[in-house]
Amino acid sequence: MKQLLLCSILIFTLNCHSDTLLRDKKNNFINTKPENVEFEVGEELVYNVSYLFLNLGEIKIKVIDKIVEPDRTVYKTIAYIDSYRGIPFVSLHEVYESIFDQKLYSYWFRELIKSGSNIDFITFNYDYPNKRVIFESGDFLKNIVKEKDTLQIDTLSQDGLSLFFLARAYLFSNDTIIAPTIMIGKKGSAVINFYGQRKSVKIKSIDYPVDVVEFSGNANFVGVYGFTGGFEGWFSNDEARVPIMAKLKVLIGKVKVELTQWKKKNWIPPRYKEN
Repeated sequence: MKQLLLCSILIFTLNCHSDTLLRDKKNNFINTKPENVEFEVGEELVYNVSYLFLNLGEIKIKVIDKIVEPDRTVYKTIAYIDSYRGIPFVSLHEVYESIFDQKLYSYWFRELIKSGSNIDFITFNYDYPNKRVIFESGDFLKNIVKEKDTLQIDTLSQDGLSLFFLARAYLFSNDTIIAPTIMIGKKGSAVINFYGQRKSVKIKSIDYPVDVVEFSGNANFVGVYGFTGGFEGWFSNDEARVPIMAKLKVLIGKVKVELTQWKKKNWIPPRYKEN
């Protein structure tokens, strides 16, 4: 259930500047820039996760802050992931925190794992000048670091939450992208096809068909709760690019992630109309 919506991919070289270097289907580099998308501080999006007719849990994603620094602008974001009570074989209560810049790659990521009265943490610090990610894990409430490790990297990377926002920026790019990822402390890769196909979807929280843009991809890694393989997404066909619905494969099979609530200034889900 974790990282269910967070399946969008980007590859940077360590010496990139204004352009983002992406790979196409033939593994050739292509110059593509993300569109200049501003993420609204205070935005809150809530999703229901379901399998067949069973509701499994909820994901809530917020933009906490936007900080303008002399050499960059960074966003602070957070996601709350909770399974519903009484769901057999599923008990997840976790928090993701991510800091990424306007070029949409990660600088810092923390995962909090709740189990009873205990909260464990794992922190990723992306040390790009030294081509490494530094991991620390331990007891969050006691502020004790129990383990440290380092992973060598040669590309700029995404964490499980920054990917969610990157997908929104690249929604209208009409590119197929191959990229490295770091999930559960391991390097992997993924493919995402932003082919810009307009569709309509119907969800329970909106009483009309929503105008969306469809994309699909393949996760060539195994994420938490067995997330791997193919996935599909449908984001609003407007400047907000709000994720409306996604379908992806986890341990129990294919699950659906559907928008149920939102707090976003002056945003109304676009109604689908035939051309």
